[in-house]
Amino acid sequence: MIKSKSRLTHADRVLQYLKNKDQPLSAYDILEGMRSEGVAAATTVYRALDKLLSIGLVHKIESLNAWTVCCGSHNNKTPVFEICNDCGYVKEHLDQDFTNNINNLSKRTGFIPDNPVLEIHGRCGACANNYLSA
Repeated sequence: MIKSKSRLTHADRVLQYLKNKDQPLSAYDILEGMRSEGVAAATTVYRALDKLLSIGLVHKIESLNAWTVCCGSHNNKTPVFEICNDCGYVKEHLDQDFTNNINNLSKRTGFIPDNPVLEIHGRCGACANNYLSA
């Protein structure tokens, strides 16, 4: 998807921007961070994010209304996000057993998920250690 430096699309630029960040960002955070690069409209950012989402390069963390780079090929696995409520750290995991359980549940109930993603909120290891030692 990345073209020559002079021909980067907005989606390419948004993806590179997100790759350089250590936590998910809202579309407006992305817009503010990219204004110096000539991105001036929220619609530009949203279109880029929609394109990146459709080809599987980013995820939307619904509970945070924020976007993050995908960890890689899912191979039909359901992503699970651990989200630290204290520091904002987000980690994506892929687990075949979890995916199998979701698929089995769907078969039993007849429900067809269109975006199976699990978001787990709590404390990351570092914040949990700080909390317990305080």
